[in-house]
Amino acid sequence: MGQPNKQVHLNVFIRGAGHHAGAWKHPLANPKRDLELEHYAELARIAERGLLDSLFMADNYSGLGRRLEPFTLLSALAALTKHIGFIATVSTTYNDPFHVARKFASLDHISKGRAAWNIVTGHSQSDADNFGKPGHPEVTKRYDIGDEFVEVTKQLWDSWEEDALVYDRETDTTLDSGKVHEINFKGNYYSVKGPLNIPRPPQGYPVLVQAGSS
Repeated sequence: MGQPNKQVHLNVFIRGAGHHAGAWKHPLANPKRDLELEHYAELARIAERGLLDSLFMADNYSGLGRRLEPFTLLSALAALTKHIGFIATVSTTYNDPFHVARKFASLDHISKGRAAWNIVTGHSQSDADNFGKPGHPEVTKRYDIGDEFVEVTKQLWDSWEEDALVYDRETDTTLDSGKVHEINFKGNYYSVKGPLNIPRPPQGYPVLVQAGSS
């Protein structure tokens, strides 16, 4: 009996001139391009040509790194590619569910269903300091907040049914309002009425990712 067909899924993890602390010193490295769109566009095109599944972008909210903001960069790359997926790292501790739901829905629409969310709970006390928080929550609380954050975000994506947009010229109707719903979420950390102010993402939910070291 033959072996079942197996596929390998490959992802490229982009980070400036490279991940090694001394990578920028390599004779062929050009670290001055860390903030140039065309540098990342070249990497994305190479990865797409090589049939890699996705491009992953790490992120945090403190330190002296030279990382572009994920939604801004990946939205630009989505316009320059056709097939490769885009994974953006976004914290549940230093963001708001409505903003994140809206941004990922936007990225998913712009990319025609190629967005993914690497869910993290935050990096350090330095992150808290940059957001005026009294302290970086301890790990159990961060994960409790994160669980509720993701649930709110998913409910916001679900607040639009897939066929809510109708664009019926004869009846002068663009939207079936009966297919857009308030979520009226009330939890321990968030209270969100909804609905989201952008239609459901093409994928329903962007792919939800948890990197092993996050």
